[in-house]
Amino acid sequence: MNIFKAFENDIRKLLEDLAAEGRIPAGLDTSRLTVEPPREAAHGDLSTNAAMILAKPAGKPPRALAEMLVEKLKARPDVASVEIAGPGFVNLRLSADVWRDRIRDVLTAGTAYGDSTLGAKEPVNVEYVSANPTGPLHAAHGRGAVFGDALAALLEKAGYAVTREYYINDAGAQVDVLARSTFLRYREALGEDIGEIPAGLYPGEYLKEVGQALAQKDGNKWVGTDEAEWLPACRDFAIATIMEWIKEDLGVLGVRMDVYSSERALVKAGAVDTALTALEDRGLIYVGVLEPPKGKKPDDWEPRPQTLFKSTDFGDDVDRPLKKSDGSFTYFSNDIAYHFDKHRRGFNTLIDVWGADHGGYVKRMQAATTAITEGKAALDVKLCQLVHLMKNGEPVKMSKRAGTFVTLRDVIEEVGKDVVRFIMLTRRNDQTLEFDFAKVVEQSKDNPVFYVQYAHARCRSVLRHAATAMPGADLSLAALAAKANLARLDSEEEMALAKRMATWPRMVESAAEAHEPHRVAFYLYDLASDFHALWNKGRDDASLRFLIDGDEEVTVARLALVSAVATVIASGLAVMGVEPVEEMRS
Repeated sequence: MNIFKAFENDIRKLLEDLAAEGRIPAGLDTSRLTVEPPREAAHGDLSTNAAMILAKPAGKPPRALAEMLVEKLKARPDVASVEIAGPGFVNLRLSADVWRDRIRDVLTAGTAYGDSTLGAKEPVNVEYVSANPTGPLHAAHGRGAVFGDALAALLEKAGYAVTREYYINDAGAQVDVLARSTFLRYREALGEDIGEIPAGLYPGEYLKEVGQALAQKDGNKWVGTDEAEWLPACRDFAIATIMEWIKEDLGVLGVRMDVYSSERALVKAGAVDTALTALEDRGLIYVGVLEPPKGKKPDDWEPRPQTLFKSTDFGDDVDRPLKKSDGSFTYFSNDIAYHFDKHRRGFNTLIDVWGADHGGYVKRMQAATTAITEGKAALDVKLCQLVHLMKNGEPVKMSKRAGTFVTLRDVIEEVGKDVVRFIMLTRRNDQTLEFDFAKVVEQSKDNPVFYVQYAHARCRSVLRHAATAMPGADLSLAALAAKANLARLDSEEEMALAKRMATWPRMVESAAEAHEPHRVAFYLYDLASDFHALWNKGRDDASLRFLIDGDEEVTVARLALVSAVATVIASGLAVMGVEPVEEMRS
């Protein structure tokens, strides 16, 4: 149960009652009405802006309308107190039983607690990673992979029908460079001295593996042939090989894609022509000459007629070229076709996860998506900033295999999948992330991975001790939900935990709507902090310990609380793709 959404609906009903009584006009627009936690806990449990946003259309001063709501809310048995704050905000304090009942909700639902019908099974396409198939994944790819995967899981928990997609950029100049680089390594594998890697080719050691595999497969079949013969073969082999590596790396990270879409297949199927014809039919393509780019001197600019898309009609800064000087399509044309293809497959909500270096590409792609789908689809682009790899504060050296970067596989092998996934979500996607190999495995409160996992492990430890101390007792979630007298939970720390867990369903919905999975990591840290606070209080005050000799009723109530905390942590970690630990090992 989302207690905030429940009160939001109830307040709407109270407003309808006031209208039926003739005290305010009927039919007021309540779409902007919210019920949220107050900014300061001292102000209460819930706060609503109802009187503020409806005062003018209701023809009432905000406080006068707030007083009407207070009158209605005071009559509710689940409201302990209600008051007006500032110009007309209404703050409520709920009875302790409301929060205790949320513990029972957790025990009843298990890790499905927080599942929502918000999305109403709306199809959503989340495209992420989509790294060029020219080499192994690096740490920054890992950040995008974790972000996209967690976002997909979060949207699923909020009730959306999510498709996870990888767009293979297997057309264009970069894969031809890959083919030439592979051919060089193929010749090397056959015994030729290739000398220094020429400028413009990929120098990574990983291509030795590709060249050797090609030599093993085809022998000297391509030696002495023209580029027109060997280039397609080398290109296809290299792309297939590297995509297998990428899929393996994603698998080790716990990422499984539903769809792999090929740019080359899309172009070959005529999708670009189809998309551009649709734009042309609506008068959105023309031949014109663009102004010189900012920062270029006039004598550096060679004006020429180009096929342009009216991107400025849809919020972009300038119109964008669709064809190169040789008449071939630009990357932008291909990307328009790809997003049109996603829309035609039934997706009106499109989310792309890109690297920060693609920031200048966002406006044109959003403009094109709006245009090609006639406003039916919306594209949200989430940019992931860089990851700085450190060890004890010093930058980590580059990988020998990759040549220019540390591979994602290197990072996972060093600290483990769960640590990588958790740490990648401890910053907003648009903020630079510092990943220190030493700090992320540190056993301290400053390491959020350890702090959250330690809370779960402590919960499981309590439950194991309880099973030993109470042989034969049924301590399952269902049994605890049925028999625990939660009224025995009355300490400040116990109620803080109950209130924190009650906010999980709201957090799921708000994070899903904002496309911000990092909020899950922040929430889990706060929940863990509340639990550790209760644990530490019990060390000083024996009456607050979880297992109380001679008082089975309070023990069972506290075991219900502990089980609920472990369940909510597990529910949040599942969104992050992280396994909860049963016990901590040094």
